[in-house]
Amino acid sequence: MAVGITVGSITDEIGAPSFVHAFFSTISAHCEPNGWGTSFPGLMKELYQGRLSFMHSKAALGELEQAKLLLKDLQPSQVVWDIEDRKTQPPWGNNIASTITNLSNYFVSSTGGDVFALLEAALRASADKGRDVTLG
Repeated sequence: MAVGITVGSITDEIGAPSFVHAFFSTISAHCEPNGWGTSFPGLMKELYQGRLSFMHSKAALGELEQAKLLLKDLQPSQVVWDIEDRKTQPPWGNNIASTITNLSNYFVSSTGGDVFALLEAALRASADKGRDVTLG
């Protein structure tokens, strides 16, 4: 069963739970030197846990933009599939599309969308409409 991001009645599919965990694991491993949620509490402690209040959407959007910028300088081989078990590799190994050039464009949803773009759109909609964002 795929995980989706929902604001109001609109849901966008992201992908398998392991894929979503890898997205957040990669952000934390490379962008949060002091551990999960220390730099990006909105993304890591609220959204990843299933719900982000609309009151925190703008701050989480800033966190997302900062994470994307930091990941842009890292190679696809530096993906962290599971922060709890760093030896775990993606099911496809290193067999990735040539369009994936760094970790900021590594994560593509099961429907073909860029995960950063999907989350950005959801966070903007949440802030604009005053609706919480759910992940599940």
